[in-house]
Amino acid sequence: MRELRYFFTALGYFTRIPVPRWVGYEPHYLNAAARYFPLVGALVGSLGAGVYLAALRLWPAPVAVLLSLVATLLVTGAFHEDGLADSVDAFGGAYTRQDTLRIMHDSRIGAFGALALLLVLGLKWQTLAALPPMRAAWLMIAAHAASRMGAISYLLTLDYVRPEGRAKPVAQRLSKAGFAWALGTGGIWLFWPDWRLGVAALALLLGLRMALGRYFVRRLGGYTGDCLGFAQQVFELALYLLGLAWISS
Repeated sequence: MRELRYFFTALGYFTRIPVPRWVGYEPHYLNAAARYFPLVGALVGSLGAGVYLAALRLWPAPVAVLLSLVATLLVTGAFHEDGLADSVDAFGGAYTRQDTLRIMHDSRIGAFGALALLLVLGLKWQTLAALPPMRAAWLMIAAHAASRMGAISYLLTLDYVRPEGRAKPVAQRLSKAGFAWALGTGGIWLFWPDWRLGVAALALLLGLRMALGRYFVRRLGGYTGDCLGFAQQVFELALYLLGLAWISS
């Protein structure tokens, strides 16, 4: 029952899906629920894949992919995309640590953030539309799960740099056992239908994780919740691009 409460806490935090009232809320639930974030990602990806496959019966692939993106944005409330826009605005428009955190905290979107959203969503749209239908559908599930696995890995090694914030309850150090569970539920999807692609995908995620982690530490001394959203979007897009390059080569 405790683990089920943690799962529903993760579901309620990252999506707009209603959760049972008996789940309740305590700040420490969120840190314990972090291990389930990749599983929530798999559910979000499954929704997107289902909408995509259903829409393909009526419309061409570009329209079907766009509808699947709309579905995932609606169910998550554009949670990670907001982090992407805020982070790019901050990193692109500030020089000092204090200014970076101030801009990142501002809810208004700037030119850098708007361009980042346009480019990332456009690349997702075109990349998925170019894939064979079943490969695209499975990759949606795999990328949503694995990208969240990569994002929460920063809870294992980096420090949260804000004294307060929406992500503060999540941002306690993640246990190794908790991350092992997240690694399993987030990474397993990558190994079908080609285990070699799964190995390449994990290597790509590891390289990007190290590069972004070093950048976060250099600019901020650690991470914020927006940084995690930014990382998730980068990881997800990278997996789509790798999947298309893999079948095209």
